[in-house]
Amino acid sequence: MYKVMALDIGTKRIGIALSDYLLMIANGHSYVSREPEEKAIEEISRIAKENNVKKIVIGLPLNMDNSEGFQAENCKEFAKKIKNYEIIFEDERLTSEAAEENLRNKKIDFRKDKGLVDIESACIILEQYLARK
Repeated sequence: MYKVMALDIGTKRIGIALSDYLLMIANGHSYVSREPEEKAIEEISRIAKENNVKKIVIGLPLNMDNSEGFQAENCKEFAKKIKNYEIIFEDERLTSEAAEENLRNKKIDFRKDKGLVDIESACIILEQYLARK
């Protein structure tokens, strides 16, 4: 049995979510600073190893016309540096807005800690992936 990890890769932070072993539920885990990049990759790999992760789902921020812009290319370049895991890309359009709405509905004030939005976004990315499986 294994878990699936999802990453919401931003320019400042990376939100992390993990599935359960039944691959049905997405749970927010944490976020890491994007810089320095080597340290971020080490931390992601450590969390993945500790949680018996086999697949990593990475949110791909496509443009509304389905084209890939600068940030999508940036995510793909980051993903190339993650070794030993199956990498899957998941369309993440509008997840930040949905994440903020989810947090507001839960009465969680994310204005002082934007990392909470990144974690919630990673959960949404993972939920989308798990729903298709």
